[in-house]
Amino acid sequence: MSKHAAPDQTLLKMPSLRAVKCFVAAARYQSFTRAAETLCVTQAAISRQIRELEEHLGTALFKRVGRSVELTTAGSIFFDAAQLSFINIAQAATRIRKDYGSTARRTLTLCCSPAFSALWMSHRLPSFFNANPDIDLDLVTTQNFLSMEPGIYPDIFITKMSRVRDGYISRPLFHDRIYPVCTPGYLKTHPEIRTLEGLRDGVLLNLSPYGRSQVAEHVDWGVWLAIHHLDIEDRLRKGPHYFNANDYNLLIQMVLNDQGVTLGWDHLVGPLVEQGRLVRPVEQEVVLEETRHYLAYREDKADDDALRRFRDWFMEQSGAPTA
Repeated sequence: MSKHAAPDQTLLKMPSLRAVKCFVAAARYQSFTRAAETLCVTQAAISRQIRELEEHLGTALFKRVGRSVELTTAGSIFFDAAQLSFINIAQAATRIRKDYGSTARRTLTLCCSPAFSALWMSHRLPSFFNANPDIDLDLVTTQNFLSMEPGIYPDIFITKMSRVRDGYISRPLFHDRIYPVCTPGYLKTHPEIRTLEGLRDGVLLNLSPYGRSQVAEHVDWGVWLAIHHLDIEDRLRKGPHYFNANDYNLLIQMVLNDQGVTLGWDHLVGPLVEQGRLVRPVEQEVVLEETRHYLAYREDKADDDALRRFRDWFMEQSGAPTA
């Protein structure tokens, strides 16, 4: 005698996914007609599915406003949940097609900070694409690696966290080297910043710790100067301004526009120094020997050919051993 599984009450309470799909389209475009065009069905079919969904939920989801429709309060609540669910399903389907489908091209999802993507990645990626024309990259930037949007499951993280998530293998990269930078023109017109005291009393563009506390220790001008036995509080009271921002790309652009001096992280500003676009007004620097950057990749894809090629390319570009 066969044993029947007990009914799944959650699934039994679920409305028709076809009806929910029609609802999401109608809510997004605020029009049954546009929803029908998008889903390649008739307007009558959309109306019928919406009516069935409203009967299932026991309340109206739309109200007529002229020739368009608007969500009711109940409709807005349902739309927020339904849209997120469909986005998650679509993203999962895309990942499965890319990772396990028969397509000839491969896509890797990378995650790093905005500054790393703009100042490290951008000018190096052409060499990767030239050598790997069959691999596409999907780059996601964030300052909050521990709390990302649902459905984002990167193949590779580049971060200062030695353990970003379970299920990832971390490879150590470089230490941080931090030194002041400005343009040659700014240094010429402000020769006083060639000394630490003159630097402290100059126009300082500071990277604030906002949004970074979860990643690693933060070095700002106060910390950097303190390591060199100067107190930021001794700045001239009526001296030049002290500008704070948590956007490092903004600070670098301000420096390039001759607006002051900022702290440069060598792996980010090194190429600009080599090109002569930035210079070091003083020779002092800070090296964080206790911390590193890391490349973390999915353990379940450790033998994946596309991931292996990117990993080896990245380790070579960063100066880390590939073995």
